[in-house]
Amino acid sequence: MKFLKVLFFTLTAIAAMLAAASCAPKYDVVVVGGTPGGIMTAISASRMGHSAIILERNGTIGGLPANGLGATDIATRGATTGLFLEFVNRVKDHYIQTYGPDSQQVKDCSDGYHFEPGVALGVFEDMLGECGNVTVRRMTQFDSSPENIRMEGGKIRSITVTDRLTGKKETVKGKMFIDATYEGDLGAAAGVPFRIGRESQKEFNEPIAGKVYKYWGGPVGEGTTYEGDTTIQAYNYRLCLTQKADNLVPFRKPENYNREEYVSLIDDILDGNHTGVATLNVTPQMRAANRKAILAGGRTTIPDDRWGIAKVTNMVKVPNGKTDANNQHMAFISTDLPEENQAWPTASWEWRDAFAKRLRDYTEGLLWFAANDEAVPESFRAEARTWGYAADEYIDNDNFPRQVYVREGRRFEGMYFFTANDALDTDRGPLHADAVTASHYALDSHAHHKREAGRIHLDGFLSWPSKVYNVPYGVIVPKEVVNLLFPVPVSGSHIGFSTLRMEPCWMALGQAAGTAACLAIEGRTSVQDVDITALQDNLLQQGATLVYMPGHSPSDSDFVSLQKEALSKLAGKK
Repeated sequence: MKFLKVLFFTLTAIAAMLAAASCAPKYDVVVVGGTPGGIMTAISASRMGHSAIILERNGTIGGLPANGLGATDIATRGATTGLFLEFVNRVKDHYIQTYGPDSQQVKDCSDGYHFEPGVALGVFEDMLGECGNVTVRRMTQFDSSPENIRMEGGKIRSITVTDRLTGKKETVKGKMFIDATYEGDLGAAAGVPFRIGRESQKEFNEPIAGKVYKYWGGPVGEGTTYEGDTTIQAYNYRLCLTQKADNLVPFRKPENYNREEYVSLIDDILDGNHTGVATLNVTPQMRAANRKAILAGGRTTIPDDRWGIAKVTNMVKVPNGKTDANNQHMAFISTDLPEENQAWPTASWEWRDAFAKRLRDYTEGLLWFAANDEAVPESFRAEARTWGYAADEYIDNDNFPRQVYVREGRRFEGMYFFTANDALDTDRGPLHADAVTASHYALDSHAHHKREAGRIHLDGFLSWPSKVYNVPYGVIVPKEVVNLLFPVPVSGSHIGFSTLRMEPCWMALGQAAGTAACLAIEGRTSVQDVDITALQDNLLQQGATLVYMPGHSPSDSDFVSLQKEALSKLAGKK
């Protein structure tokens, strides 16, 4: 009798789950992650006449551009176009319409490539608001676990998400699923193989892979082994700072303040220590003279040494007297927090939230120390105190960014594995016949370890020149799951991924993912079997650049024909 009761309740529970699943909302395209890559996926799908939903864990969308990354990371403007260029043009139009075409704001926006966080958020919201068939669900969390994904025959049928405000779980069904998270949470739950860490130089013959100590702008140094390991590059917050007194919030001392974390900065200031190549010519006598000058109330005299708050942040101007303040690549101590983020890619959201708080405390503590600690030279402190948080940004979060800069999470192993060599080999990089975008940024990695005595820089912190390249469709396509694409946690080595991981490229890959998803739906085929020619034709009609041609742009009357001709030649070489 007891067995029958247990069986009855079990069958009842299963029936309830199946009933709930059958009543679950269903969309053509389900996007996990309101990052720019996810946003462009949904917009692309919408413009092709399909319904989409964006499931975003935070209260706001927009990822890093809406959270401080206002100096666009692209080395060759015009290499990446499509929806990314539309975003850029809308930014420029905002400043023209708001302040006038001859305003300082328009000049400072650098043709739309430099912008304030709130402006980026507004543009994303406007673009989505024009899509009548896109639903955006904020404060909706997907936990990367097999129990939160239902699959049949290599196909995702539905996922389970949690409303963070109510704690209620909900099932969402879709025809196509997109992993647009910085971490790769959805693909991992679906069983897609992934990598974490950095490969050795030998594995893919990448020139700057593995364990590397490198002067900024100069040669590698002692301790470099090029060996691979399981470490990941550091995260930070991209800060929006200002010197405008009427819009400035002073740096504050966080509740969890640990002064000992920052004391090494004092000697760095006095001795002019930094990680740039110019330090090769700095003598002990120069350092002694520098120390004497600063203690007498002066400034640094060491070549390429930064001063004041610029010693711990690398600032690029954006409109209205604000900056995109990133980690200072010339510093031994800055806003990056290496090592402590190692668990992030596969950790629970509870762990991630705890680290995000730790990173915020560390960052606010560093800025407060630089501006207020009495052991810091007064001339340095005085300059640092001229800076503060922009009072009109992140008003709901005490003027501090809401999003951690997750530079690298899981990297999936897809149909094509992108390495550094895909961005280095020829004048325009290896040209792929199945290209879905062109792009360009340096091979760029932040530190994997904290400061080490006697080392010229932090392990893994480097920049290496690349050339304009194009990106094959296969980097966003799994080998087996038939209705999943991953335009953000793409397939590549640590160093290969280090150039793909820039928001312009992610936006372009999101556009490609949305287009491919719709073609798969319309053709009733898998994402692996999408007609590449049809995909490229659609992307070209949407203004995307697939093969970069200097001097040509999507506004040219012959742009599409030239692109097709170039792609045809590439296909013929295979």
